Amino acid sequence: MPLPDLHVAAVALVRDRRVLMVTARGREVHYMPGGKLDPGETPAEAAAREALEEVGLVLDPAQLVEAFTVRALAHGQEEGRFVRMHVFLAETDGAPVPSNEVGAIHWVGTADADRCPPAGRDVLRRLAASDLID
Repeated sequence: MPLPDLHVAAVALVRDRRVLMVTARGREVHYMPGGKLDPGETPAEAAAREALEEVGLVLDPAQLVEAFTVRALAHGQEEGRFVRMHVFLAETDGAPVPSNEVGAIHWVGTADADRCPPAGRDVLRRLAASDLID
């Protein structure tokens, strides 16, 4: 029997044709700021909450624009598990700052795809296809 997808939401903050990604403490893989939905939470609410928790950005869920959803093999999970990631475009003048759970922030483009898990690579490809990043 197939494993259920992990439902997550993420924020795509694009500046100067690069998108914000993070690395967890002690890890090298680049991830979108985001995470799992809490019970009763909409994907937009989860994306805004995770942006605050991970990079200190205050975002209004009502102002987030869902760009697309990617489904890819989940990184670091049991074999056959997929992640379904709702990706929201965000705009803010705020400066992202790594939280305690985030080791560092990175502004990345498609040249950094090899440092991303499958879902992150899909996000980079789609943002580039939309002419938002290089």
